[in-house]
Amino acid sequence: MNRNVHGTAIVVGERGLIFLGPSGIGKSMLAFTCLTIARRAGAFSALISDDQVFLDHKDDRIVATCPPSITGLMELRGSGIVKMDNVASAPLDLAVQLVSVAGTERLPPENEYWQIGDFDRLPLVRIANTATDPLAVIGALMPAWRQEAPFW
Repeated sequence: MNRNVHGTAIVVGERGLIFLGPSGIGKSMLAFTCLTIARRAGAFSALISDDQVFLDHKDDRIVATCPPSITGLMELRGSGIVKMDNVASAPLDLAVQLVSVAGTERLPPENEYWQIGDFDRLPLVRIANTATDPLAVIGALMPAWRQEAPFW
């Protein structure tokens, strides 16, 4: 069963992340920031897909792939479309919901999940769309990942 979702999916280290949120909140820019921070730390990083992400269920994992027409392309709003190092597909480990600091509650519910219809679900964390080091925030919110570069 294949699903098309609005988001940006990347691989950082050995982890697959999908960034979710309304149009214009900064999904691509925050994903780009994660890719850049990881690369500068010497960790593997690559784009899976920007704007549209195909999700499938394989070997008890949610796997993200990119529509062929946008492979390797990422839109940095206000700056343009850039060519990125990319992978054809990768399993996802976490959904990252971008939120506006002014428009959200201070403490979201614990142990949240992103339910993908009746398809499957992923653990979900919320991150402010203004976060300057989203990988550090993810590491703080996902304690089991803290020993993995670049989430420390």
